[in-house]
Amino acid sequence: MAEETLTLRGGCQCGAVRYALRVENHDAYYCHCRMCQKAFGNLFGAFFAVPPRDVEWERGGPAYFHSSKIARRGFCRECGTPLTFEYLGAERKMDLTVGSLDEPGRMRPVEHFGSESIVKPFFTDDGLPHERTEDSEELVARWHAAHGPDSMPGPLSDPSSS
Repeated sequence: MAEETLTLRGGCQCGAVRYALRVENHDAYYCHCRMCQKAFGNLFGAFFAVPPRDVEWERGGPAYFHSSKIARRGFCRECGTPLTFEYLGAERKMDLTVGSLDEPGRMRPVEHFGSESIVKPFFTDDGLPHERTEDSEELVARWHAAHGPDSMPGPLSDPSSS
């Protein structure tokens, strides 16, 4: 049975940034990688993938922090709410944060990504599949192209070298 198309709205905590979009896929994922832990100031981030052309920025728009040579993270410049994760040069996909949705419960988690960085004392196994960062061929290929073949994805020891 096909999923219903959802009209979703969301934005930041202060209201300076608002967006709307329609999605047919309700799937979301938890990202436990160290970079998301740092970006969210939390143990994980929750995202869902969308084509950027499907997002209508109704008020304001994200400011961006280049978290590495391969990606940028969108956030509200006024209140700091995390909004997006985007690979540089990837015009067909970006990830929006589930927590920035007005109704985040309309999405459903389907996976734990970056599972090597799960903080076990704070994690309750929900039976969803786990994927390690180094098992993502797309991510590793992008990282190697930007940082060299001997480097693995994750925060660099010297953040100024990103």
